Amino acid sequence: MKSLPYFSRGEVVRGFGRGSKELGIPTANFPDSVVEHLPGDISTGIYYGWACVGSGDIHKMVMSIGWNPYYKNTKKSMETHVIHTFKEDFYGQILSVVMVGYIRPERSYDSLDALIAAINHDIEEAKRNLELPEHLKLKEDNFFRATASTSMTTSNKIMNGH
Repeated sequence: MKSLPYFSRGEVVRGFGRGSKELGIPTANFPDSVVEHLPGDISTGIYYGWACVGSGDIHKMVMSIGWNPYYKNTKKSMETHVIHTFKEDFYGQILSVVMVGYIRPERSYDSLDALIAAINHDIEEAKRNLELPEHLKLKEDNFFRATASTSMTTSNKIMNGH
């Protein structure tokens, strides 16, 4: 995918409410306006990269882009699992992510347990892949530092691109 790495920023909105409650894997959802601006060559599936909430620390992440076939969603979503334990939710905060690699296409599963196992496998693969030097350098990208130094008005703007 020639659009990788792909940089995206937007406000965290409420999603379907399944990540934490049903899966035990909390996700941060981008608004439709961010999802709608994805380039055509960013196919549905599971990605990995780096994420930052507000002007906080930068953490590894895994992201699902698509319709979540297990749940038969009718609306495309971008759901980010930041690989970090937060003390509280961060709805309304600005989430900045850089997608650096692709793990697999989205697919359906025969059971909730099979879906959870697949997500946990994706998380482990993301952790390993993000240790590669070419991916580690993106953790230090100016994209993340800009969110800490810009005013709230600027950081609230949607940003998608390279």
